[in-house]
Amino acid sequence: MPKLGIAIVGTGMIGAVHHRAALLAGAEVRGVAASSPERATEVVRAWNLPRAYRDIDEVVADPQVQVVHVCTPNHLHRAMAQAALEAGKHVICEKPLATTLEDAQVLAALAASTGRVATVPFVYRYHPVVREARARIAQGELGPLHLIHGSYLQDWLLDPASNNWRVDPALGGTSRVFADIGSHWCDLVEWVSGERFVDVSAAFATVIGERGAGGGQSFTTPAAGGAMQAVASEDVAAALFKTGAGTLASLTVSQVSAGRHNRLWFEIDAANASVAFNQEDAERLWIGRPDQREEIFVRGPGAGSAEQRRLSVLPPGHAQGYGHCFEAFVADTYAALLGERPEGLPTFEDGARSALIVDRVIASARSRAWTPIN
Repeated sequence: MPKLGIAIVGTGMIGAVHHRAALLAGAEVRGVAASSPERATEVVRAWNLPRAYRDIDEVVADPQVQVVHVCTPNHLHRAMAQAALEAGKHVICEKPLATTLEDAQVLAALAASTGRVATVPFVYRYHPVVREARARIAQGELGPLHLIHGSYLQDWLLDPASNNWRVDPALGGTSRVFADIGSHWCDLVEWVSGERFVDVSAAFATVIGERGAGGGQSFTTPAAGGAMQAVASEDVAAALFKTGAGTLASLTVSQVSAGRHNRLWFEIDAANASVAFNQEDAERLWIGRPDQREEIFVRGPGAGSAEQRRLSVLPPGHAQGYGHCFEAFVADTYAALLGERPEGLPTFEDGARSALIVDRVIASARSRAWTPIN
């Protein structure tokens, strides 16, 4: 078979992650479109690619492109993903799928009607020990769930001089911290636990009221000095959920927690045992049992569930991380083009589900009331 032809729209940090994952999955990267023709030309040279596309229209008109990777700021997702689907392309679109619930639902419906493979990188599903936790819960080993709790903490916007397009609601959407990283936690916990949230009570806070007017690349050191501008999006968020089975779940989200670079953590407590996962220590799954007995399950290809073994591509002691998750996700997306049905592949339907949760969290934070998720 000829190599799968792909194009990447958006050439920031996450675009580079997509590029690497696509190459490792055996695809041919036909070219990129970027924020300007000059930027596209620069990246084409750096990545040694055949073509710099002028815009999304040139991308979807290229018959050698079968898959479009949308890696742009959030406000562009709807139009670009829609253009690709309507042109008959398969799509990988960064999350959030769209900045409004209505747009996300339109894209999910369009993907379903066209029959194209359309996925969203909720890649934390691809940590091998996360698959192990899910398998143990699904098999009933933990028993009925009692409590779900956790957090997703970062510190890259702790300095008031730090700014980024995500801070601007016109580019990133109404919610920043919850839509950006709280959405990852919600997707992961619903998928691992097998339970869905049905109600939420949430609160937002903006603790840094002004930021440097100049934007910067995510996670980079800000430049000192310069003009300041008011901030409209939240820095921290807290949410209390109820699941359809009646389980309570609590979540704290922050991008201003010193020393926490990318700490997605959850614990699921059940009748027979508890499991806990920390993305900054992703080789291990903690399993707590009664009578002070506990187990540390270490990732590896020789033990655990079938999915845990499938995704453990390195022996124990040779650390896997976020990059490996992304590579597995992209490889599974491409496998779906050939008719395979990879377990846990997050689709536009999952992206629309995430948009629904974010929409209801925003509504609850505004009304200060319990809000149904339906």
